[in-house]
Parts: sequence; structure tokens; C-alpha cells
Amino acid sequence: MQVELDFKKIKDIIQLAIKEDIGTGDITSEIFIPDGSESEGMLIAKEAGIVAGLPVAGYVLSQIDENLILTSNIEDGSRVEKGSVIASVKGLTLSLLSAERLVLNFLQRLSGIATATNSFAEKVKGCKTQILDTRKTAPGWRYLEKYAVKIGGGANHRMGLYDQILIKDNHLKIMESEKENGDIGSLVKKSPRTNSK
Repeated sequence: MQVELDFKKIKDIIQLAIKEDIGTGDITSEIFIPDGSESEGMLIAKEAGIVAGLPVAGYVLSQIDENLILTSNIEDGSRVEKGSVIASVKGLTLSLLSAERLVLNFLQRLSGIATATNSFAEKVKGCKTQILDTRKTAPGWRYLEKYAVKIGGGANHRMGLYDQILIKDNHLKIMESEKENGDIGSLVKKSPRTNSK
């Protein structure tokens, strides 16, 4: 499944992840890996599922070492079986070892979300039903997690409090306690945000 990924929207979280994990450098690999050593690594599925995050993995690699070469065997949204070779990465061994955990973290989390979403989407196939996501995301990961939902066959609901109206029980309880028993439809229509569209 093709879903557009805006790299400008993930730049900050990638830089934060690199700073958090690599900091001033991979001191163990710097001690043990000879200068100029090159290697090739493979990304292998440890279980069956839907792959999501390959473009993110490529972006992470490019931010650590622009000479690392990622070769994907599949596209995001592909179903894989346990043991499938998803992609390979070639380049300096030090760069590969520095990037390994970050690449795996992004791929594992996003593929897990896509796989879980897909299991629900498959159950409602053929029905007039759509699997929607929520704002209950890990801080800073919302854009990527919602990307994974789409890869898995779900749909995005609202990105934040700013882009759609969603009346919840707390709103209704406060309206009741404040004796604001106005017609909900009229209140929504009064909003300058709904009138501007």
C-alpha cells in the first residue's frame, strides 16, 4: 500500500532518537571495529505481519551515514512470513552498528501497529465499517503511528484537538453541571472553525 510520508514531519523525532541513542558516538564499536571495515546486514522478519517503516529506516540510515545503502525487497504494506528477508544494508561497519537499534526500533514499532490494524481491518472487510485510530499515541510518535495505521489498512481520525470536533462524555458532563443544555448541533455551528469551512 502506498502512503505518502512527509520526511519534514519526522526529522525532529529522528534527530532526537539519534541524539538519545548515539550521543557523541558508539564508544564500544569505536574501540573494537577497525577503521574502514565494511559490512552487510539483513533485516529479517522475526514473525509474520505487515511491514511498515522502510522509508523511515532509510531516512534514519541517511542521517547517520549518507553512504549507507538500503536495498528493500518489499514495500511498506507488504505481508511477510517469519524468516523473510525484508531488506539489506551495506556500508561502514561502525555506521551499521550505530544505526542498527534505531532502525529496528522504528521498524518494529510501526510494523506492529500496521499488523494489529490490519488484523482488525481484515475482520470488517466487506462491511460498511472503517477502522479509525485515536490520539492515544506515544508522545512525538503521532505522525508515524498514524502512518502505520494507514499502512495496515486503517484510516486516520483526527491528528489533534485542533482539526476535528469530537464531543466526549467530559464535554457533556460539564455542559450538564454548568446548566449549558443548549442544542449540541447549534453549539457546533457557532464555532468559528466550523463556519470557516
